Amino acid sequence: MGVWRKWVFPIIRVVLVAVVAIALVKLAFFPDRAEDDSTLQPGGSLAAPQVVVATGTVTNDLVLTGTVNADPTVAVKASGTGTVDEVFVAAGSQVTAGDKLYDIKVENPPATVEETGPDGQPMTVPAPPSYRFEKVFAPATGVLSSLDVIEGQPVTTGGVTGQVAPPSFNVTASLTPEQQYRLTQQPGEAQVAISGGPAPFTCTGLTIGTPRSPASGSDGQDGAAGQQPQGGGATAATVRCAVPGDVRVFPGLAAEVTIQAGTAENVLVIPTTAVKGGAETGVVWLVDAEGAQTEREVKLGLSDGRQVAVAEGLAEGDSILEFVPGAPAVPAGMEGCELLPGGMQVCGG
Repeated sequence: MGVWRKWVFPIIRVVLVAVVAIALVKLAFFPDRAEDDSTLQPGGSLAAPQVVVATGTVTNDLVLTGTVNADPTVAVKASGTGTVDEVFVAAGSQVTAGDKLYDIKVENPPATVEETGPDGQPMTVPAPPSYRFEKVFAPATGVLSSLDVIEGQPVTTGGVTGQVAPPSFNVTASLTPEQQYRLTQQPGEAQVAISGGPAPFTCTGLTIGTPRSPASGSDGQDGAAGQQPQGGGATAATVRCAVPGDVRVFPGLAAEVTIQAGTAENVLVIPTTAVKGGAETGVVWLVDAEGAQTEREVKLGLSDGRQVAVAEGLAEGDSILEFVPGAPAVPAGMEGCELLPGGMQVCGG
């Protein structure tokens, strides 16, 4: 037994260690087969995403963020040149359009009369001055917020002598040029919802003011001033509509303005990201069965900002590139936006 412990077991241990070492060296430096170089090469490929033209419905609801404003005051203007004779209404009073506010003593044009001269012959001499009284009426119904006249004060025709604040309100919102393209016709009204306010209501008499030029600074048309461009970008126009008289609102309230500009049903629709151009006409990239891409001009219809109707140029089942080559996948200004059921678009701040 001593021989086994002293000689046999140690020799077996050494042999086993040598066998393991030889096996490791072989695995490391002398593999049984050459590595397949193909496994080291990338096997994936990048293909431009495509969409298939299909029929659908486009609801062109343009949702804007607006503000409730009091209608501007209406100027009280002098109706003649002369001196104030009598004031009938004090500032702060409620007035109705046509109410008499004050009158003006106006001298009539000089006149002449004939008299007999010292020599007994007729002669023409200036007539004594005569006067008439011109009344000044309230130009609108509301509160006479100011009346800056007193008896005996000289005034001139057309001079502003006071202001009437009407009890009416309007809602205004900014409209970008891109959004204006979505309005294929001039809308006459909008739906307005006020958070924490009355039930949604119809705001009538909708107008779109022409943006003012940054160089001239002139106001837009339709009684709405255009908005100055932000950050050097495109100038926005102003949407304005009248709040019904029976709806109780206050200046400064935030309002959601929804302009319903039409619905197109059972029409060919494609993503707006697939079109170069987005108003009336555009270009898409048609993909055939072999993957070849061809530019195709299309005629466009209504758009909800995410998808657009195609009137001409494509057929149902055509495959097109989902994104315009070289363009970002998400249009500028649409980052973080989500289209909700019904066509309403919500963008994160």
